[in-house]
Amino acid sequence: MDVLDRRLIAALQVSPRASWGEIGRVIGEHERTVARRLQRVINEGMVRVTAIYDDLRTGHGRPVHLHVQVQPGASAKVAAALSERGDTRSVYSLTGEADLGCELVAPSRDMLHDIVSSEVTEISGVLQTRTQVVLHTFTTVAEWHAPFLTPEEVAELSPVYSAGPLPDQDGLSPLEKEIAELLVADGRAAFTAIAERLDVSLPTARRRVASLLDRRLLLLRAEIEPALLGLEVEAQIWLKVRPHGLDQVGLTLAAHPDVRYCAATSGTHSVIVQVVAAHEADLYRFLTNVVGPIDDVTDVNVTLITRAHKRGHLRKSGLLTLERT
Repeated sequence: MDVLDRRLIAALQVSPRASWGEIGRVIGEHERTVARRLQRVINEGMVRVTAIYDDLRTGHGRPVHLHVQVQPGASAKVAAALSERGDTRSVYSLTGEADLGCELVAPSRDMLHDIVSSEVTEISGVLQTRTQVVLHTFTTVAEWHAPFLTPEEVAELSPVYSAGPLPDQDGLSPLEKEIAELLVADGRAAFTAIAERLDVSLPTARRRVASLLDRRLLLLRAEIEPALLGLEVEAQIWLKVRPHGLDQVGLTLAAHPDVRYCAATSGTHSVIVQVVAAHEADLYRFLTNVVGPIDDVTDVNVTLITRAHKRGHLRKSGLLTLERT
């Protein structure tokens, strides 16, 4: 991908439902150029526009992070088995003590017990697991964009949502659930297509989509492998943080442009941060210049993601083939 491709994809990440004309106006390119380039990467499977739920606030599920140790030589087989599960959102191969990392969304607290205590451990090749439950999410991968735009371009493209604190719980109506599933399948689905599919009026479709996004119950996401954008170093950083500093540490790190994901969890390490960088030296500077000065961080554990088997509920086998060609 050249510089323009990367800028256009970053623009799509900022505003996944923006028209080609809107993106072209902000980036300074003709609409036909924007349409041709972005439609190509979407058609080839390098970019997928989807949506993810705010699981805790909608009651859609209980997200947890699993660290999985496997028998020698069983990593690929276990990763495939985890990726095939409908409740796994992401599956990664890792360096460090655990061989695999997995983000899993359990439909309920009761089912979470069964999943982590029996279903995952019964996968052939699994030796040991460690579970850390997400307590609060500071930023999601859907809110991250590649660092190829100016602040002015980001501000012009960014959708405007209602200000103010969000409630801890905010359920979805039956119609909103149907709309959400359509947007998960295609985050750029046209309002006319949504209205026809669900047999509602066009104004109703527009209003309900706007409500879902404004209430932040559904987060649009333009998914792409960071390596395709030149960001080849991807790390999961687990932090021990003093309890009184959890909120400030999470908010500070979530605001950094290298951070794709940040959440507070149960367990000995209470904050997980997922970072992308162009080079190991950039990761080192993040650790020393960003994490290091934070007094409330008492311990750091860094693992590198060596392969993504699944992201955003999307298995990556087809995309990995595209990367190699």
